[in-house]
Amino acid sequence: MQEMLAEYLPIMIFLGLAIALGLILILAAAIVAVRNPDPEKVSAYECGFNAFDDARMKFDVRFYLVSILFIIFDLEVAFLFPWAVAFKDISMVGFWSMMVFLGVLTAGFAYEWKKGALEWE
Repeated sequence: MQEMLAEYLPIMIFLGLAIALGLILILAAAIVAVRNPDPEKVSAYECGFNAFDDARMKFDVRFYLVSILFIIFDLEVAFLFPWAVAFKDISMVGFWSMMVFLGVLTAGFAYEWKKGALEWE
């Protein structure tokens, strides 16, 4: 029983420190937080509408389009990094499959650009 407590003591210390640090940070944020933000702080930023407005209002679909395009190209990079790291061990099939993948994404990007999906008014 004594050995088991000795093995779990570092975990319990780490858990206690994590809980204490979490509580300290939450309390510090509540104490230091600005209570009366200025109009610039609560103005429309990236979402395009006021922060404290009707939640059921309609807004432009281009926000979704830009976010989906960001996710697509972000995932491209997520696939490209492991491929580049293992490049010396990849066969020609692996190389050309990645080239096809990049070609399809480039064609999609060119199509979106041509259609004007990236233009902002």
